[in-house]
Amino acid sequence: MAKTLHDYSNPVVANIVVGPTVNVGDGNFKLHTGLITMVQANQFHVFPSEDTNAHLQHFLELCNTIIIKDVAPESIRLCLFPFSLSGKVKQWFYKGKQAVKTWDKCSAAFLAKFFLMGKTNALRGRILNFQQSSMETIPEAWERLQDYIQACPHHGIENWLVLQNFYDGLIPMSRGHLDAAVGGAFLPHTIDGATALINKMVSNQS
Repeated sequence: MAKTLHDYSNPVVANIVVGPTVNVGDGNFKLHTGLITMVQANQFHVFPSEDTNAHLQHFLELCNTIIIKDVAPESIRLCLFPFSLSGKVKQWFYKGKQAVKTWDKCSAAFLAKFFLMGKTNALRGRILNFQQSSMETIPEAWERLQDYIQACPHHGIENWLVLQNFYDGLIPMSRGHLDAAVGGAFLPHTIDGATALINKMVSNQS
């Protein structure tokens, strides 16, 4: 089935950065109080300041430190995830528990429900219409752009366009610095070459 325009804007759990998953099979187990307490220390309440991607990243990082013999990681995640939710979010989880009976379905439903389309569009707009401020250096502007990208990893904007918009959004003096750094013009460079140059500038400033 072909993707719709809406599908391209939906966040996907594959964008969440986590470590390697350890396959430990499947079996019965009991959650210890200590595990539940650790998960409950970082609950999601759907406050305006909360980030669904960041919440899932923290949760998955914690789960990936837990290995229980003969128990699949997915089973651990599904059992612990409700403890990472609070209030209306927890009610949402249990209300639709039949629709989230696998971890893939659960995480996808969580992102689709609480990472609203309006937030996606706003962050995508910041990436597409990026402008360097007069007080920023090139590395500072690049790091701010990366913050926008990290906050919306499902933005769907191709790397070449991100780089081109970044260059176009720089103040004239900064564009001149980039051109001089490559000994001519910045835009004729490849995606990898242009990205490496900017990252080198960031590293040098650090």
